Amino acid sequence: MSTFVYVTYIRTTPQKLWDALIKPEFTRQYWFGVHQESDWKKGSSWKMVYPDGRVTDAGEVVEIDPPNRLVLKWRHELRPELKEEGYSRCVMELQPDGDLMKLTITHSIERENSKLVEAVSGGWPKILSGLKSLLETGQTISPTHERPKAL
Repeated sequence: MSTFVYVTYIRTTPQKLWDALIKPEFTRQYWFGVHQESDWKKGSSWKMVYPDGRVTDAGEVVEIDPPNRLVLKWRHELRPELKEEGYSRCVMELQPDGDLMKLTITHSIERENSKLVEAVSGGWPKILSGLKSLLETGQTISPTHERPKAL
């Protein structure tokens, strides 16, 4: 098993953080132009789409409990060496902590030394820094920063 865990604290409300995680108008701002498509119901398909229509990642909504928890079955679709690893699991847990929200991302796959987990471990911090900045200041990190290769 390979696992990456990232925890951040964001000064926002549970609903604003939830909306920022799933609504395309938010994700495009901090996820380097990519947005998610799903009807956000258990068992529904889920995908991440570049502005040009290419699907970068896809899977299924495994569990959804707004605004507390989202679990996605997740497979990278563009890089063959990552796609061949199969499906990973991404758990997003949101917990109030005073006037902050604690966001924990746990991305794991049933494979030792996973190239996917290695890739997301470089991507998630940049993406979540942009999310935190967007929610706290109204601005994301500089658009000159390029999207991580695997996310």
